[in-house]
Amino acid sequence: MPSVETFLACMFMGKLKKIYGTGPLEQQYEPSTIEYYSERCINSFYVIWKLGIYTSPVIVGFLYQRGYFEPDGLLTLTKLVTTAGIIVIMSLCLRGIGRANNPIYIKFLSTVKNAETNMTPATKQQLMKYDFDFKSWPVEFRCTKDASEIGQQLPKKTTYKNIINWAWQIPYKIIAYLAIHTFGIRLIYPGTMGFLQMILEQSLVQGRAKLIEHFKAERFKIHTADDNYIDTMFVDKRKNAPNGNTLVICCEGNAGFYEIGVMTTPIEAGYSVLGWNHPGFASSTGSPYPSQEQNAIHAVMQFAEQKLEFKREDIILFGWSIGGYTASWAAMNYPDIKGLILDATFDDVLPLALNTMPAWLEPIVKLAIKEHVDLNIVDQVIRYPGSLLLIRRTDDEVICTRPGNISTNRINNLLMKVLRYRYPFIFDEAQIQLITEYFALTSPAFQENFLQRYGIDDGVCYSSLQSYISEYSKSYPMRIGEDWKETDKSQMALYLVKKYMVDFKGTHCINMPLHLFQTPWDVAVENDFVFMNK
Repeated sequence: MPSVETFLACMFMGKLKKIYGTGPLEQQYEPSTIEYYSERCINSFYVIWKLGIYTSPVIVGFLYQRGYFEPDGLLTLTKLVTTAGIIVIMSLCLRGIGRANNPIYIKFLSTVKNAETNMTPATKQQLMKYDFDFKSWPVEFRCTKDASEIGQQLPKKTTYKNIINWAWQIPYKIIAYLAIHTFGIRLIYPGTMGFLQMILEQSLVQGRAKLIEHFKAERFKIHTADDNYIDTMFVDKRKNAPNGNTLVICCEGNAGFYEIGVMTTPIEAGYSVLGWNHPGFASSTGSPYPSQEQNAIHAVMQFAEQKLEFKREDIILFGWSIGGYTASWAAMNYPDIKGLILDATFDDVLPLALNTMPAWLEPIVKLAIKEHVDLNIVDQVIRYPGSLLLIRRTDDEVICTRPGNISTNRINNLLMKVLRYRYPFIFDEAQIQLITEYFALTSPAFQENFLQRYGIDDGVCYSSLQSYISEYSKSYPMRIGEDWKETDKSQMALYLVKKYMVDFKGTHCINMPLHLFQTPWDVAVENDFVFMNK
C-alpha cells in the first residue's frame, strides 16, 4: 500500500505523456481506467474554467439579468460551485489512487523525486526518458539578476505633450490598459491562448519526441529573475559536427513553439541549437510582456554561457517574426555575440497594429502599444554594433501592410533605418529612393538586372569599406562616403543592401530553406555570405 506522501504526490504530480526508448520500450503512457477518467474530468473543468474567463463579461451580464446576484441566486451559485469543487476533489483523489497503483507511474515518480534532490548526469539521463507536465520538472538553472539591471534599456517615450494633453488621455489610458491586460496581449501573442495550446498539444509532444529521439536534445527548466519558468531544449553538436562549437539561440514567433518552430533549420545545418518558449507559451510560465520577455532571453543567455559553457563570441541569435524583439534585445545587451539573424521580422509593431485595427481606435491602439507592448525592434538593432543578416520572405502575408505588395514589407523599413544609422553619408535622399525601387522587385532576375544597371563592383565596394576601417574604425555610424559622388554612393548603397538582406520565395509561416541559413555579414570580415551548410 502506498504511503500518504506517495499518494499526495500522485494526486498533484504532472501528467505523464510519453516514455522514450528504443524498440518496444518506446510508448505512449497508458493510464489505468481510474486515472484516465478522473484526468478527463479534471481537464473538462479546466476547459470550462478557461472558457468562463474568456467569456466572463457575457456570463456576468447574463447572471445579473437573471437575478443570480440576489440572495436566492447567490445561494444557487454557491451550491453549483460547491458541487463542482467536490467533483474536482474526488477526481484528484481517484487520479491519485490510479497512479499510486500503477508501477510505471511509481517508477516515473521515483525518478523525478531523485532528480529533484540529486541532479547528476545519470539521473538526468533517466529523467529524459519521460515526457511529462513541465511544472513537475526540476529547475536546473536560476538567473538572479533582473534584465533591467544590465546593459542598455530603451528610453521611455512620453505619449503626451503637456498637462492638458495628459489629462485628456486618462480615459484612453484606462481603456488601453484594460484592453492589453485582457485580450490585447493574446492578440499580439496568440501562442498564449489555452485553447490553441490544447489543440497543438499532441503536435508539441511529437515535436519534442523528434528533437529528443532524432537529435539527442536535452530539456532544461530555467528560473528567471521575475519568477517565471522557461522551457528550453538544447541540441549539442560540439562533438559530432564541424559547426557544433557555434550555438544558435532561436527566438520563436508570436504563435511559435520550439517543438514545431525554427530550430530544425540550424540543427540540420550542423550547429548546436538552443530553443526556448516565450513566457506563457506551452510549458513556460508568465505572460509575454516586454519586461518578462527581456528577463526570459537574459536568463537563456546566462544559461548558455554559464551552464552550457559557450563563449559569447560563439553565439548567434536567430529571431523569427516577433521573436526579433527578444533576439535584438539580447544582441543590444550582448554586443560581442557572433551575429544576429532576423527572419520575417519588422521594425516596429505599431504600424502593423494600426493596420489591422479600425481607424477610430487609433488613439487607444497607440497608447496601448507605446505604454505596454512597445516592441520597437529597430531601435534595439541600431544599438547593436555587430554582424547582421535580415531575411525577407517575398510572399509574406503577415508583416506587409498591404497584402501582396512586397514594398510594404516592414523588414524593408527595418533595413533602411539600420543602414541610414550605420552609413549616414551613403544614404542620402537619392539613395533612399533608389533602394525603395529595389525593395519593390520580387523576381531575382529583376533584382540582378537592376544591380547590373548600376555597375556594382563588389570588390571595389568591399575594398572601400576595408580602407575606411583600417584608417578609422569599424564603429558605427561610419563617415564613409562623406565626399563621394552620387554614383559611388548609389553603388555602395545597393552593395550594402544585398549584403545585409536576402530574399526567398515563401510565406510567413513556412520554415526557411536550409541553404538560406547564412552567416550574418560582417563589414570587417571577408566571409561574403559563406553558407553555413557547406
